Amino acid sequence: MSNSNIIQSLPQLVEEGRRYWSSPTGRAHWQAERACLGPVCERLFGAHSLHMGMAPRLTDMCPIRHSLCWAPTRELAEDSSCLVCPTDRLALPDDCLSLVVIHHLLEIVPEPHRLLQEATRVVADDGYVIIFGWSPLGVEGLNRPWLKPRDTLPWRGRWRTPGRLKDWLAFVDFEIERVDYCGFRMPGSLPRNASLESFGRRHNLPLGDTYMIRARRRVQWARVVRPRLPATAVGRSLLGNSPRIVTEHERERLTEVE
Repeated sequence: MSNSNIIQSLPQLVEEGRRYWSSPTGRAHWQAERACLGPVCERLFGAHSLHMGMAPRLTDMCPIRHSLCWAPTRELAEDSSCLVCPTDRLALPDDCLSLVVIHHLLEIVPEPHRLLQEATRVVADDGYVIIFGWSPLGVEGLNRPWLKPRDTLPWRGRWRTPGRLKDWLAFVDFEIERVDYCGFRMPGSLPRNASLESFGRRHNLPLGDTYMIRARRRVQWARVVRPRLPATAVGRSLLGNSPRIVTEHERERLTEVE
């Protein structure tokens, strides 16, 4: 697929995705995800954040001062703080963001690896990448091959497990700190059962419709190299004495004693 085709199809996907996330089902899932992200956001600080997705932004409740959103075209930009660019070429410098939220985009973009590489590129060393995805093991995922049309959102695209994304993140030197599941419901109902949602999140059961991955850059520990004393140095450093260098004359006397 050429780049021109990718650019033309992405706005259509975003428009379709916005219609889904404004529907009762999409709104219920979004509220469950927002509740899951809330306790994490309370502990995140910094200057800038970026929300990449088709639903209303989730980063607005974080203490991070400046929240950006993303759009593929100017026509789809919702406000002046919207970043307009392709997903594989973010118009931002390296290490400039404290948080990037990727909200259900890796399932549908043509080159998800490039999106993940760009998202991790713009995150500072002490920043976070948070990924929301559809779980293949949730009620929606188990029904997807049989009951849902595969050519419409949210059932379009490839649904990947957190284990698969763990390998992708390792390739860009990121590691997963935690995976949380949300959107718990009974078949045929919306994820609005507060008791079921509370029970599923308390025990973190991998049966929710969606998951939230929290990842950060892998720590590179510097190797401490201790200086070695010369072979001819003797002394009692543990007692606080400075090491004494053996002279040539003393070495000859030690040889004679041996």
